[in-house]
Amino acid sequence: MAVVRDLRVLLHFGNFRRLLAVRLLSQGADGVYQVGLATYVVFSPEKQASPTAIASAMAILLLPYSVVGPFAGVLLDRWRRRQVFVYGNLLRALMATVTAVLMVAHVPDWLFYVSALCVTGVNRFVLAGLSAALPRVVDAERLVVANSLSPTAGTLAATAGGGLAFVVRLGPAGSDAVVVLLGAALYLCAALASLRLAVDLLGPDPALVRPKLAAALQGTAQGLAAGARHLAEPRRREAAWALAAVTLMRFCYGALTVTVLTLCRYAWASDTDKGLALLGLAVGVSGAGFFAAAVVTPAAAGRLGPVRWIVVCSACAAVLVPALGLTFRQGPVLVAAFVLGLVTQAAKIATDTVVQATVDDAFRGRVFSLYDVLFNVAFVGAAGVAALMLPPDGRSVPLVVTVSLVYGAVALAMPRFRHR
Repeated sequence: MAVVRDLRVLLHFGNFRRLLAVRLLSQGADGVYQVGLATYVVFSPEKQASPTAIASAMAILLLPYSVVGPFAGVLLDRWRRRQVFVYGNLLRALMATVTAVLMVAHVPDWLFYVSALCVTGVNRFVLAGLSAALPRVVDAERLVVANSLSPTAGTLAATAGGGLAFVVRLGPAGSDAVVVLLGAALYLCAALASLRLAVDLLGPDPALVRPKLAAALQGTAQGLAAGARHLAEPRRREAAWALAAVTLMRFCYGALTVTVLTLCRYAWASDTDKGLALLGLAVGVSGAGFFAAAVVTPAAAGRLGPVRWIVVCSACAAVLVPALGLTFRQGPVLVAAFVLGLVTQAAKIATDTVVQATVDDAFRGRVFSLYDVLFNVAFVGAAGVAALMLPPDGRSVPLVVTVSLVYGAVALAMPRFRHR
């Protein structure tokens, strides 16, 4: 297979292997920690987790990406990236250990959330640094392949870490604190793996760091505004509409994710362990939908065009979400989880293509930063809306119908735009 061949070629670069090891360990730890955090909030026997608590946990996991994300690059262009990996992972190992202690000590929730927020906030710097360092460890000829394979491998590592966390949590000696401590151990391993890279290998070059920090931070905020203005130009409307569509679809996915979490916790299971196992199954099924999207989208978007493919995805979701979701039974809802994983990721892939094809190169980075903020804020906002609409057992007909109407609105709006 071409992918295996490309990976084999990249692995001949020693520093690429070392950087990849840091990525795999770091993102594997992310998967473990995030599952530990989620299961503590939602599935701890001593907690009666409400949709509001679930929404709070999602905000802790995702808001740092939105708030810190656009500004992370400014600092990464001033700090030695290898040191970011070493100290960032050490700090996360320490704070994850603190999180585990707080779980056992049954402290006030706000203190637990502060600890978790520190871990997820540092995560953004590490992930951005891994991408920024990649050109330093492979040659220009293979950079595109490395950009494709390395983040994909990291996502698989995070998924595997999440699976490992479910196994440990459901084991005979499993607990949320043990899962979080496992994540802390993996963060420590990532820090140690970073020491195999030379201190100055990953940059940045100090001679190229010109603007002062305050000016650079101000420039980042102005850059996001400039990216938004660029999207408002008539020639960029296709990208703007695609971004609006994928943001709304991400909102729908977030609202239904909270619904499934609540159903697993209260409606489908008589005890927390069974509910946790059902959640693991739902996550796996949705992940299979993401994988399926990666397989079918290139051919489908190539034949229909990215915008029409978004229309097909949103129309399918508008029909299938109420048909499957309004039953509130395990089987149909799990099928819906697969469909939602597929259409959400397929729309994102299509939107990436539209943005890359229609946005000027000089603005592309700023537009993708704006895209990243919208994508994560939509998910967190959806969790908040779901918290207001969901009953304690998660069976909310109005929420499912609302989500279906949003999908339908996207499906109706995009063809009209395309026609104009």
